[in-house]
Amino acid sequence: LAVFIYTSALRAATSMDEQVRSLIGTLEDSTEEYRSVVDSIQQVIYRTDARGRWTFLSAAWVEVTGFAVEESLGRTFLDFVHPEDRLRHAELFQPLMGGAAGHLGREVRYRTRAGGTRWMEVYARVTTDERERITGTFGTLTDVTERKQAEEELVSTRERLQHLLASSPAVIHSRQVGDGFRVTFVSENVSRLFGWEADELLEDPRGWERLVHPDDAPGMAARRALIIEEGQQIHEYRLLCRDGTWRWVQDEWRVVRTPAGQALEVVGTVVDMTDRRQEEEARARLSSAVEQASDSIVITSPEGAIVYVNPAFERTTGHARDEVVGQDLRGLKQAEDGSGFAEALGSGAAGAEPWSGRLTGKRRDGSLTEEEAALSPVWDAHGRLVNHVALLRDVTRERRMEEQLRQSQKMEAVGQLAGGVAHDFNNLLTVITGRCHFLQQRLGGEGPGARDVTLIVEAAQRAAALTRQLLAFSRRQVLEMRVLDVNSVVAQVEKMLRRLIGEDIDLVTVPAQDLGCVKADPGQLEQVLLNLIVNARDAMPRGGRVTIETGSVVGGTEDGPAGIPPGPHTMLAVSDNGSGMDAETLSHIFEPFFTTKGRDRGTGLGLATVYGIVAQSGGHIAVESEPGQGTVFRVYLPRVDEPADRLAPPSTGAEARGGQETILLTEDAVDLRALAREVLTRRGYQVLDAADGADALALAERHPGPIHLLLTDVVMPRVSGRELAEKLAARHPAMKVLYMSGYTDDAVLRHGVLRSEVAFLQKPFGPGALARKVREILDTEVPAQASGSGGR
Repeated sequence: LAVFIYTSALRAATSMDEQVRSLIGTLEDSTEEYRSVVDSIQQVIYRTDARGRWTFLSAAWVEVTGFAVEESLGRTFLDFVHPEDRLRHAELFQPLMGGAAGHLGREVRYRTRAGGTRWMEVYARVTTDERERITGTFGTLTDVTERKQAEEELVSTRERLQHLLASSPAVIHSRQVGDGFRVTFVSENVSRLFGWEADELLEDPRGWERLVHPDDAPGMAARRALIIEEGQQIHEYRLLCRDGTWRWVQDEWRVVRTPAGQALEVVGTVVDMTDRRQEEEARARLSSAVEQASDSIVITSPEGAIVYVNPAFERTTGHARDEVVGQDLRGLKQAEDGSGFAEALGSGAAGAEPWSGRLTGKRRDGSLTEEEAALSPVWDAHGRLVNHVALLRDVTRERRMEEQLRQSQKMEAVGQLAGGVAHDFNNLLTVITGRCHFLQQRLGGEGPGARDVTLIVEAAQRAAALTRQLLAFSRRQVLEMRVLDVNSVVAQVEKMLRRLIGEDIDLVTVPAQDLGCVKADPGQLEQVLLNLIVNARDAMPRGGRVTIETGSVVGGTEDGPAGIPPGPHTMLAVSDNGSGMDAETLSHIFEPFFTTKGRDRGTGLGLATVYGIVAQSGGHIAVESEPGQGTVFRVYLPRVDEPADRLAPPSTGAEARGGQETILLTEDAVDLRALAREVLTRRGYQVLDAADGADALALAERHPGPIHLLLTDVVMPRVSGRELAEKLAARHPAMKVLYMSGYTDDAVLRHGVLRSEVAFLQKPFGPGALARKVREILDTEVPAQASGSGGR
């Protein structure tokens, strides 16, 4: 039994031992499985005692921190917390360990073995024994470093974005699609830029639209309706600021779409472009001013190559912009030697300084221009020379007018002297030629005495011609103004001019069609033609061509000739292909007694006479010439809208018949008065002669019969010829008047311009001319008022 009991007990013990071993194995297997599960979790599972020392750490601890579990167990968790977070972390654990809180969740930085840090999200729960005493903590450590970095980056990005929006020059806004495109977002910098708060613009659905200028709103609204279709738009309009000012803005809209293409919203950027717009307007004004300037503006490179010319340059020179861009300005414009122009344009930055002076340029047609120029260097913001700008003013017309004025002043000075002595010369020459006429009649045509008288008459005639020229350039001769067709005048003298120039010179006339009439003295206009033709002939000793051309021009226009008043003019031009003249000769050609023809070949009065006749006729004369290129004279006379007068045929020189009419002769020159009396009495007239106007009035008062003609000098002491005619007209209404004078510069004949209805006889005159003129006036059926004593 004992054996049985022992054997049974042994068997039972053996069986229990096997069960225990089986149970232990099962438990070990369960622990390994638990450890395997715990170690497979990425979070760190930990346990601490009541003093915060690690008692358990899962394998994830090694992966996260790099510290081994074995070396970490037994140490407090604070040993592994970042020094800057330890105090805060310990303070957070105190309520937990004191029982005030059941669990804790915080984010703390933990150190790593490599010296770095990892952000951990700490979850802790207290553990207690059977008597509810705190025995430690149990929890997890989750590595949230990447999330924390992402959050920090997100915060940083938001801060940067907010900073960018606040400091950006553009206001960002978004709008709903449709429903009036209501504003859903406005960046806060709208306050800084325009004074409005973002909230107040969002509160009012139409808040932004109310700030658009009324003149700009309709066009903006019309375009905005197409934004979905177009996808992008740029609006420019004026926006009202809080301070009441208007600012120009550029508002660019873009449609944001889903991948399927559906419009989600509209985003936009508003940029204040007021300053830019003002700069653009300023540049546009500057560009417009440069383009429309009447003076030429040229911009060159630092080396002097042309990079820009304005339209005025093209008009002035005839060169197109494309033709001159790239050319050196010094090749188109020349200055006097030593002026410094070439140096100022080509000296580079070191010597670039402003320059001003006078330049000579050549137009496309070859003619020369005179220009006042100002050259300035242009520097950039870094002090580098980038351009030269030249302002060129064409003063060609002004210089010609100044030269004409100087010429006119010289002519006036000489003319005053010449005109003063011409009157006395004419009186003397009238007596000389008259007495010689009587002497020739007595001597007949034979014998030495008759030849001497003939020589005296010829000398007197040359003196008379010289006197007429003196009066012509002094503009004191009497002009018998008529309305003339210049083409007809040229045609009448063409045959005579051909004989004058000779067979070796070809005379060509180029009459213009529909040429207007002018008012001039036909004889004096013929004299102008004659003198110009003679001048052309003398410039071509070996033959050549002379061209007479007429045309119509308009003064006072940009394309019109220089120096003539505004309005239509008729041009008479005489050109030759002779030797031409240099600038020095041109400056003196209209001066009296200036000649280049040598001794005994000219008096130097031909062109001076032309100048005086043209000026007294209210016209202008211009000349162009270059050595070896011939000469062109252009005469400009004001055009009149009247039909041409019918001109009387020239006198044949036949002896005039006499008569028995009564003539009142008034002349203060004794010898001349005696000559005129003898000429008239020889022809049967009854002559009452008086020394001056007062004597003539007294003589007429005593004369019982009619007075048929008053023959009177113009300028006399006490009573002038006109005053005498006016006083006698009341008593003798049928009396006719014939004025005579050596020159006329009084109010009666309007300073030498004779009215067509006033009869006048220019001194010196011969007996035959006096007799013919007297008979002509007496036979004319014209009332007394018209013949001399009428209104002014």
